[in-house]
Amino acid sequence: MSAGDEVKVLRLEIHVRGVEDRTVLRGALLSARASELSELERRAGRLSFGYGSETARESMDAETRRLRRRIELLDALVDALGQSS
Repeated sequence: MSAGDEVKVLRLEIHVRGVEDRTVLRGALLSARASELSELERRAGRLSFGYGSETARESMDAETRRLRRRIELLDALVDALGQSS
């Protein structure tokens, strides 16, 4: 996040039917997080081994930053789900 980014609150409302739906939703979020983490590790590995041209490495670097942020946001969703009543 850059210094000019404004932090806002995003409220999501999802209707769930009890503990089972919460468990299923948490599993779906964790599955998405695992996929993102796998992609991040793959791209970071390629970047660290120096694959591609300088332009390609810059693109991979930008993509790894986006993937890290996506993982952070998925973590925030999982945390919020755990804190909800």
